[in-house]
Amino acid sequence: MKPKASLKMIATELDVSVSTVSKALKDSKEISDSTKKKVKAFAKLYNYKPNNIALSLKSQQTNNIGVIIPEIVHHFFTTVIAGIEKFANEHGYNVIIGLSNESFKKEVINLDMLANGTIDGFILSVAKQTLSYGDYHHFEETIDQGIPIVMFDRVIDGIHCDRVVVDDITASKNAVKCLVDAGCEKVGIITTEDFVNVGKKRLTGYQQYLEEMDMEQEDRFILKINDSEAGQNVEQKLEASIYKYFSDNPDLDGIFAVNELYGVTAMKVARDLGYAIPRDIKFIGFTDGVLSKHAYPSLTTVSQHGEKMGEKAAELLIRRIKGQREGKDFDTQEHVVDTKIIHRETTKE
Repeated sequence: MKPKASLKMIATELDVSVSTVSKALKDSKEISDSTKKKVKAFAKLYNYKPNNIALSLKSQQTNNIGVIIPEIVHHFFTTVIAGIEKFANEHGYNVIIGLSNESFKKEVINLDMLANGTIDGFILSVAKQTLSYGDYHHFEETIDQGIPIVMFDRVIDGIHCDRVVVDDITASKNAVKCLVDAGCEKVGIITTEDFVNVGKKRLTGYQQYLEEMDMEQEDRFILKINDSEAGQNVEQKLEASIYKYFSDNPDLDGIFAVNELYGVTAMKVARDLGYAIPRDIKFIGFTDGVLSKHAYPSLTTVSQHGEKMGEKAAELLIRRIKGQREGKDFDTQEHVVDTKIIHRETTKE
């Protein structure tokens, strides 16, 4: 049995771009006759079937927006959804939500399922597993076939779409400064593996600030967590990694965690090891959510203003949807949302 063909497979076999394949199958005048013949012959040989993404968008309007998020329990994503729904509903659009659960496969399935003639565009934050694989063909195919995408928070350079982000490097420098201003001299960071772009940028901000202040920084102060594989034992593995990190680095007096789950978990481990917070060790996290507000002691955080991110993402998507219907094209935009430090008990004495 022949393998099922996709736009990416045809493009790879013929050494052309996915966009070229898509345009050739649509008889675009931009593509030469010889290339069209090769593409169509290959597609016929392998029984290529379009995945129905946006094939009828030019003539049909659903007024539905698809939103795909990595996890539903994360407070940040719930606030972004609230912002998306607020703006979308005010402008006559409904919101349909899909969950990737940090899985590449589920992200692809959700994208295909929601795009099967039921939505006009997507807003999404990329799954960690997708970032680790580096395979973005599902986004490229979606855009090539006519459905616009707006990415937020975890975005991918090189994908032709609008993006809504925060300045992770500057925000992280401000977070480390908060710890240093509170008296910390040996500051560690709990972050993601580098394939998660926001984690990498927040690590860069941490390193830049310490370098600018001529403060001690060692590799042992950096803990990178790989939680791209979702599962029941994620929290236990996280806790075990942080326990070893603290045991190996008893001299740390400040911790910058790149999300609030890492921050709150690190606080729990520190208490179990007998640290008094904030007397012995101070903490700051990223994302001002429910966990941060109700932790004991309450966690100082960097607020990303998720609702504002959601509203802007919806605004950019609806603008592009309407532009397509009117035959207009816009340059892609990257909108940067300001951050703010919310001071709480973990940085005060």
